[in-house]
Amino acid sequence: MPAEPPRTPDKRYIVVEGRAGPRLWRASIPSLSAETREALVKKLMLARRAIRHARGDGEALAQARNDVDEAKRALGERGSVWWDDGAPDLNRRLIRNSPYRDWYAELVGKS
Repeated sequence: MPAEPPRTPDKRYIVVEGRAGPRLWRASIPSLSAETREALVKKLMLARRAIRHARGDGEALAQARNDVDEAKRALGERGSVWWDDGAPDLNRRLIRNSPYRDWYAELVGKS
């Protein structure tokens, strides 16, 4: 099983490597119980599989995409931010263009 991606110190984002460089992706709500998180991740995986199998069936594809969106919103990865301190949402932003730039450089040893 692959290692978990790095999480920012405030637990709001995970770091995902991309062609343009590492990006911040909004993490799931840390206060979710393990049972709730597991159920939502199962729902998400089922919906993603449904997308793969729905190709060519517009109605089934739309429903599967909606199910993915619902699961990701319930996990806190989409929609309104789950924190309440007024900090902006930096989802999908390159780390080098974010306040986490120095933290990440230290993490990977590029100080």
